[in-house]
Amino acid sequence: MNPTLAVAGLSARLLAQAALDDGFDVLALDLFGDADTRALSRHWWSVGVPGRFQIDAAKLLAALADAGRADSPWGRPLGWVAGSGLEGRPGLLASAAQCLPLVGCTPEAVARLRDPDTFFGFLAAQGIPHPPVARVRPVDGQAWLLKDLHACGASHIRLLSAAAPAPELGPGQILQRRAPGQPMSATFVANGRQARLLGVNRQSIRAHPVRAEVPYVFCGVVGPVPVAPALLAGLQAALDALVPAFGLRGLCSLDFLLHGDTWQLLEVNPRPPASVALYPHWRPMAAHVLACLEGLLPEAPPERPPEQAVRGYEIVFARRAFTLDGAQAARLAAAADTHDLPAAGQHFDAGDPLCSVTLDGPGAPDVLARLGARREALLTLLETSS
Repeated sequence: MNPTLAVAGLSARLLAQAALDDGFDVLALDLFGDADTRALSRHWWSVGVPGRFQIDAAKLLAALADAGRADSPWGRPLGWVAGSGLEGRPGLLASAAQCLPLVGCTPEAVARLRDPDTFFGFLAAQGIPHPPVARVRPVDGQAWLLKDLHACGASHIRLLSAAAPAPELGPGQILQRRAPGQPMSATFVANGRQARLLGVNRQSIRAHPVRAEVPYVFCGVVGPVPVAPALLAGLQAALDALVPAFGLRGLCSLDFLLHGDTWQLLEVNPRPPASVALYPHWRPMAAHVLACLEGLLPEAPPERPPEQAVRGYEIVFARRAFTLDGAQAARLAAAADTHDLPAAGQHFDAGDPLCSVTLDGPGAPDVLARLGARREALLTLLETSS
């Protein structure tokens, strides 16, 4: 009999897929309940706020309590894994851990990571490169970003022009100087003392198609990509400092900017990232559980075939408002390499996540080009069939 694992987040499909592939029975909790997630899991709970892209605390706690019942028909889980949408809510993580054991970073670790003074103070003390931060914007003629460390997904980032009035910062907010570079991430597994770097990835970040005030939206990730040995050494050195200082456990990621030969750390995601989809050969969810529960880090897996050396994951966003009809839903379901499939009758506003695509290839340029082509083909298919 397989062990059971619960996974929760704004969207639980990626975690559910990874858990099932690694030999777990899955219980899923998320906002969408798409066809994939329901098919992958033994049971699904809705934990969303109606009409809002946010996890409802009461629904999450009730669902985890239900999943952890002694007489549960699905088998009592080892615990639950927190995904996207929870990394900025350590209080909710703490309450949820009372319902079912949390397999991942502790709420206390998350709270410290999401406290601007603690996190950026640590980076400065350790000499870990990062863009300058401030509580009050300097009069330097530079563009600054307003970030909310209690949010997720980069949709909270606002660009402040040099002429914009200085904002009043709330809890968890910080100003960070806008810096050049390619958005990147490093996927790793930690046991609270050490970390194993799985690979470095290129992120796809674009402006929101409708909301001009949202210049950075996470759209996908491709990896692993080759990088200079000096960068790998710098990332590992950062992990060697961050992991024991913050007690990082399980699958996590570093977000950073790569500009020429230099890099700057942006943030640590203290939960399994979307890039978990890029590393199936590492058995990432099994590695997450072993690192959290037994303190074991994975050994390097066999290399993937050259034609499958790189994987890309792309979120497809609706270009216009529409309601998905039965024929459109069927076309999406029949499309190759397409996931997070919505049900007929679901309404989308322009800019809403619609589905996702995953592709393998011999290198990042090939995968990125094919992902873009597949995204445009899917959108054209829906728009011409409506």
